[in-house]
Amino acid sequence: MKRERATRLLADMITRLEGGDWPLRLVDEVYVFGSYARGALEPNDVDVVIEHGTDKRWLGESLEASINGRDAYIGMRQALRGRTRGISFQFRGRSSLQDEGFELFVLWRKGEPFSLARERLASLAADPEAGTAPRDHMLAEFEGLERLVPRPARIELFGRHTKGKISITPLRLVDGQLEDPEAARHVRLRWVETSPLRRAATCALVALEQRGVDLGEVTLHGQRLFGREQKAERCFIDLGWNGFGRMGRLLGGGVTWLEVMRPHRSKPMDALLIEPQRRSASA
Repeated sequence: MKRERATRLLADMITRLEGGDWPLRLVDEVYVFGSYARGALEPNDVDVVIEHGTDKRWLGESLEASINGRDAYIGMRQALRGRTRGISFQFRGRSSLQDEGFELFVLWRKGEPFSLARERLASLAADPEAGTAPRDHMLAEFEGLERLVPRPARIELFGRHTKGKISITPLRLVDGQLEDPEAARHVRLRWVETSPLRRAATCALVALEQRGVDLGEVTLHGQRLFGREQKAERCFIDLGWNGFGRMGRLLGGGVTWLEVMRPHRSKPMDALLIEPQRRSASA
């Protein structure tokens, strides 16, 4: 991404914050870090830390999202960046990033005039010598997929992988027809034909069928497949990192995770098959 575009994205975010609509009125602090903050002419993306408070509505919607396997931050991300991509958000991550040695540049704090945020943004000058920093918490399995794996997911997977708790297999999903008629019916009734989630769900289920997975043991984007005997949950299909908040608990409980990282109506889609490494009985 060109630096000029990255600057426009941040300027647009400041304007949205100034509007003060919910949930943006909950935002307390905004920081920028990474390649853009150091002056890189072509940062991979813009790394932004958001510190925020809560209210009754936030707590209620967060609880509902957790119950239904959704990412509670979808709404806040969309409110901050609109329909564009290019900003990578870390929510309530200031302390952990500082502990890791990252230098954070304050862009705005609640109570300050937004004109000050714009002045601070303008002060982040380009530096041709800065270059683009390599992403942290990288694994060989992420090669070529760096832009599709958000930093919180990289941290989670890196930690489990380096401890030998999981294996990760990158997959390029292919279009196909489901052999299981009830699974196909579930997908048809759940999403309209033009939905990228419908295509992603179908491709993910086809990939599991080809691997011999019993679809009666699958949770698809937060819901069990209906029209069949419900068996113990053995595999969770997630579409676009929406259920990321459940990943650690499910992997720790021995459930396989299949992440379709960026659902799309027509473009090729990549996925990560993340399998817990179970110890043998003699171990």
